[in-house]
Amino acid sequence: MNTELFYLGPFSITLWNLILIVLTFLVASICKKIINRRLKNYLKQANIRVEGRRTLVMRLVGQLIYLIAGYIVFLSLQLQNPNVSLREFMEYRIIDTKNFALSFSHIIVVILVYYGSKLAVHITQLYITQRMRKRKDYDAGLEFVYVQFSKYVIYILAIMFASKMLFSNISGLLTGSLGILVGVGLGLQDVFRDFIAGIVILGERNLMVGDIIEIPDQDGKEMLVAKVDKIGVRTSKIETRDGNIIIIPNAQLSQNRVENWSHGNLLSRFIIEVPVAYGANTELVIRLLKQAALSHPQVHKSSEVIVRLASFTPNHMQFDLLFWADQSWQINNFKSEIRLEIDRLFREYKINMPYPQMDIHFASDKRESGRNTGHYDE
Repeated sequence: MNTELFYLGPFSITLWNLILIVLTFLVASICKKIINRRLKNYLKQANIRVEGRRTLVMRLVGQLIYLIAGYIVFLSLQLQNPNVSLREFMEYRIIDTKNFALSFSHIIVVILVYYGSKLAVHITQLYITQRMRKRKDYDAGLEFVYVQFSKYVIYILAIMFASKMLFSNISGLLTGSLGILVGVGLGLQDVFRDFIAGIVILGERNLMVGDIIEIPDQDGKEMLVAKVDKIGVRTSKIETRDGNIIIIPNAQLSQNRVENWSHGNLLSRFIIEVPVAYGANTELVIRLLKQAALSHPQVHKSSEVIVRLASFTPNHMQFDLLFWADQSWQINNFKSEIRLEIDRLFREYKINMPYPQMDIHFASDKRESGRNTGHYDE
């Protein structure tokens, strides 16, 4: 059990050390669950309702428990290696080159920077959420923009700090790897384009989470109505009316034509095309179409409902019913309900809608025709 297995930096590791390390972190994990359960009950009894605060406190407690467990593991290693100090262990170089040095202190710093940045992001998000939701003009989309920007800034600063700790001459490293970086940049130019487009979208706020937009589909032939579910740095998620989530590059949102139903006027004008057979009473048709539109609760009553005779086609008269309604996610359902009412009224007042008709003419044989008439062509 005391036989030396391998070295961990300046420490010689035995089987006892491995068993003790596993037991220490196992006990730490159990203690974390027990403490978090009791802490959750306490916070609930203390009536702490602020969203995210419970999670923040429990994360801090969990990280503190693992930090204590790590220190206990170091003390257990030091029992078998009494001549190794904490400073000597921290400064032990695992990798040592001209531009790059890696010691246990660097590893610990990187781990602390990682968890510290996550904690900073969570605290910042909690602060922004509390401040934004106290406003009377609260805007969920604006809150999302602030949270995203703060998260990216914190992570970029954390990466820069960790790189500075690991690379003693980061400028020399960048100069030496310039060719590789150029190649990578050319290969990832679409990624960088989407990244810049994401920053522009978040900064300009022309598109925000929850907006209903209309964009061209993949073929560019039809318009797709969708709701913005999430805006990321490189890609965004939109939800279609069928409930499907589509992930699209941000460059597509910034470069293509996008109609945002949620910006500007809350009302939009919609159109329903209605074919009517020739010979119908046009004045009655206009009155019935207006009646069908105004009977729907979602149609804006203070805005004028317009019926116009759009065109004369070979088979029918084309009427356009124009009405104003909220830019609703369910506008197609509203149109369907109005069409059903039009059909009911047309049946009641005997207004006919045209349907395709085809006349078929059979050409008879000339000889047969001549036989019937008594004349033959020689």
